[in-house]
Amino acid sequence: MSKPTFRLLTLVALLFFIHPLSAQQKVTLSGYVKDAENGEALIGATVFVRETKSGSASNVYGFYSVTLPPGQYTIEYTYIGHQPVVKEVELNENQRLNVEMTGESQQLEEVVISGERVDANVTSTEMSTNKLDIQTIRKLPAFLGEVDVLKSIQLLPGVSTVGEGAAGFNVRGGGVGQNLILLDEAPVYNSSHLFGFFSVFNPDAVKDTKLYKGAIPAQYGGRIASLLDVRTKEGNSKHFEANGGIGTVFSRLALEGPIVKDKSSFILAGRRSYIDILAKPFLQDLDDVGLSFYDLTLKTNYDFDKNNRLYLSGYFGRDVFKFDENQGFNWGSKTATLRWNHVFNARLFSNFTAVYSKYDYQLEFGEDARDKFTWDSDVTNYMFKPEFTYFVNNYNEVSFGGSVIYYTFEPANAVGVSDGERIDFSLDKKYNLESAVYLSNKHELNDRLSAEYGLRYSMFRYLGPGTVYEYGEAEAGERKPVTGEKEYDRGETIQSYSNLEPRLAFKYQLNASSSVKGSYNRMAQYIHLVSNTTASNPLDVWVPSSNNLKPQIGDQFALGYFRNFGKGNDYEASVEIYTRLTKNQVDYIDGAEILINEYLEGDLLSGDGRAYGLELYLKKNVGNLNGWISYTLGRTELQVEGINDGEWYPTRYDQTHNLKVAAFYDLNERISLSGNFTFVTGTPTTFPTSRYVIQDILIPYTADEGRNNVRLENYHRLDLSLRLEGKKMKKGKERKNEDYWVFSLYNVYGRKNPFSIYFSQGEDRVVPGEAINTEATRVAIVGTIIPSISYNFKF
Repeated sequence: MSKPTFRLLTLVALLFFIHPLSAQQKVTLSGYVKDAENGEALIGATVFVRETKSGSASNVYGFYSVTLPPGQYTIEYTYIGHQPVVKEVELNENQRLNVEMTGESQQLEEVVISGERVDANVTSTEMSTNKLDIQTIRKLPAFLGEVDVLKSIQLLPGVSTVGEGAAGFNVRGGGVGQNLILLDEAPVYNSSHLFGFFSVFNPDAVKDTKLYKGAIPAQYGGRIASLLDVRTKEGNSKHFEANGGIGTVFSRLALEGPIVKDKSSFILAGRRSYIDILAKPFLQDLDDVGLSFYDLTLKTNYDFDKNNRLYLSGYFGRDVFKFDENQGFNWGSKTATLRWNHVFNARLFSNFTAVYSKYDYQLEFGEDARDKFTWDSDVTNYMFKPEFTYFVNNYNEVSFGGSVIYYTFEPANAVGVSDGERIDFSLDKKYNLESAVYLSNKHELNDRLSAEYGLRYSMFRYLGPGTVYEYGEAEAGERKPVTGEKEYDRGETIQSYSNLEPRLAFKYQLNASSSVKGSYNRMAQYIHLVSNTTASNPLDVWVPSSNNLKPQIGDQFALGYFRNFGKGNDYEASVEIYTRLTKNQVDYIDGAEILINEYLEGDLLSGDGRAYGLELYLKKNVGNLNGWISYTLGRTELQVEGINDGEWYPTRYDQTHNLKVAAFYDLNERISLSGNFTFVTGTPTTFPTSRYVIQDILIPYTADEGRNNVRLENYHRLDLSLRLEGKKMKKGKERKNEDYWVFSLYNVYGRKNPFSIYFSQGEDRVVPGEAINTEATRVAIVGTIIPSISYNFKF
């Protein structure tokens, strides 16, 4: 590390403790906050000390710590949807106090749509952050009646997608590959099943979902647009429980329960679609055609003692799309996460994480073993993360730690067989090492002003063995020629990069019900998703930074006003403006060869990006009628030499207006209605502007190197659903089991929203001397109303 860098880190470390520390001896109250019914840790539970009017919140593992002078205190624990717990504590020395909170009545659970404290949006330093608990996600109308995490977050401001059948999502003008998606700390490279219609996250296993669109904490890095942090349940440590559902497309079953009561538990959740089975009677001549997916999520934990807890979780899922017994493709992910929580003392909490993650896809086509082509590719990660939190006092919470990630990229293991002769098209594997250290502080400077600031230092090495190519200059927008190559040995550094990534967020409390917040963060991304399709698909290529491909750098600035109003803070509202500036964005030349191209880097272009927008959010938290309205006014553009004459042009996912409405209404104790409406400005696409004819064949092309020069029609859709709860009583006795039905209508008025438009030449014979007829075809993935029904149970 250079001397300037070391000095900067030292200066930042000193700044973390600018709040004066009292010389008076202090003691610490710490412990875990859990749900009394199932033993699950409660994330973000408020711990409030009435006498000092200060406190803390539990972390993602339910741990909290407050430091006070010795004395008698009244500690109040609160969490939305749970009954408050008040404890009188005589605090003369460090003390451990674990608390279990009991859920409110079923009626209250039905009308509250937030797992946070009611004023958290105003009092917390966090901004550009949205959290959806699984209870809210379950209420939303869903495609074919199946609740889905990714579809739910697309109803939030600043989040969009290019349409049905598009994998992934876009945040504040970022690409699909610029989102860091974590499942229990393991990175997920493709988060979708069935080409984007469902996500890989089983709702029966999901506990908490949090999306950071900005103000991303210093412990996270590696992507420049957003962070989606998905946490799975730990499993019921009190009693055995089964959840599941039978739907139109797939069925689910989750089993959870104690291994050792109050000490160890497990959860096992699986899903399997049966579109292929249901379709067989209608495809008798195509018996081998099929499209299906399955996944399995599991987690277990063990409390060794009050200071040590071990978690082991994993995921395995796969999609299969077969054309016949010899042709088709499949893709899937595997993850495994081992975490060790260790409490060194009442103020120092640690978490050590080891992660394995692999995403792979396979393609096969041909007539038989003598005439076929097979190709598989994968991205594999091995990661280790030590993380520490030191609760200095009630005004400073310091986090520090690091991470090491070892990547293996296999771009193509491809073999062709023609008339029995084998041809190998495989490309060399690529090896990389990414590491980082970070230091940050949550700092309450006074009653009105608080801040979270930190610094991350990341490093990346492109490693041998392998053949590395050098490219010469070319005309803007043209393929670069290879001018040289060099062989590197195993472990030898081919190229290295490093970046400082500062983070800052602040909150100024205007009054009890409103605040102003601002943030800045710089992110570095060392791996790139390369795609030239309309939307991201499972066969897109991930490539690392190299001697020819620099890491992407993103800077984001945001400023917002947050306010609660109404009796009991029934309503919350926010207005945020943001600007994202990016460098080294990847694009490609016209006619680029993305797949199985040894010289892919010669087809890639690099440029700058910019995105800016306004986000409005209004939410009603309680009552029989509740929900939210979100609106985003935004623009996202690229400037790449060789495209559009070097002028700024809109990205494929640029959307000027994005309006989302989600509403829930409880008719009575058993029947509830929900609906969501979406209106989005049509996304850009590229239309040919000229054409030429060769031997009666029309060839369209785009003059002036134009890109995304036309917009599709606006997108809008209405979805409705009805939820019918099972009876609470049976033969005069309360039922032990719970169940409910969901009836839903997707795309209620049958809108044929265009996904893409393509042009083709007419099939009629061309008469010499006459103009050649062409036609435009609009493709709508979902062009009709789709009804569905699902049955869900818990016992």
